[in-house]
Amino acid sequence: MKKSLIAIVLALVPSVVFAAGGAAMPLDHIELDRTNTASLQRGMATFVNRCMGCHSAQYQRYERSATDIGIPANLVEENLIFGDKKIGEQMTIAMPAADAKVFFGNPPPDLTLETRLRGADWVYTYLRSFYKDSSRPWGVNNAVFKDVGMPNVLEDLQGKVSLRCSHEELLHKGTAGDIDPLTGLQKAGCLSVDKGTGALDPAEFDKVVYDLVNYMAYVAEPSRAESESLGTKVLIFLFLFFFVAFALKKEYWKDVH
Repeated sequence: MKKSLIAIVLALVPSVVFAAGGAAMPLDHIELDRTNTASLQRGMATFVNRCMGCHSAQYQRYERSATDIGIPANLVEENLIFGDKKIGEQMTIAMPAADAKVFFGNPPPDLTLETRLRGADWVYTYLRSFYKDSSRPWGVNNAVFKDVGMPNVLEDLQGKVSLRCSHEELLHKGTAGDIDPLTGLQKAGCLSVDKGTGALDPAEFDKVVYDLVNYMAYVAEPSRAESESLGTKVLIFLFLFFFVAFALKKEYWKDVH
């Protein structure tokens, strides 16, 4: 018994240390919809044009994405595949890892499983939380991932973002402000977009990021929607089969009793 208690205490120690290591910024929640093919199509276009300059999705193939989310193969070949790649190939990039390390300090990670690793909420908040920081090599920092080595590839859409409070305050307040109880409007938060610097308004930009993360979540689990649909059918079948099995049981055992 004593050994079991010691083992439990040792198992809990890492989680306690991790929790005490520092606060994490509140994340914005995202409701994924893997059945929304229009969102997934827009997300794939954003991923290819905005992310695949540096990041690969090497465990996914163009053809699989096209088939699953309803984009004709010829449109993918004409608009979403660059260079001499074929539609049946994996979604890899041309940048060598050695060059990427020189440019960014570390090679940008493959994004196939990123939403499974960090969670969709984390990725969604991260992509919307870059802000100006002249001390960083790319001129930006990130509220979720402090001192990140990635440039803000969506800055022309979102606009330039200013940090209105300290990073420590940001960890408690999050990216957005509280709701004003009198007006019902959201107060200015720690991050504020400089007026007139982005091509999209905040709602439009959030939709672009939503579609992108929705697609990334699909890439991480391309069979999930099909599995969930099949699982529902299996449960319905088992529910109906229960009555058939129960009737057979009564028929087989009626002479025994």
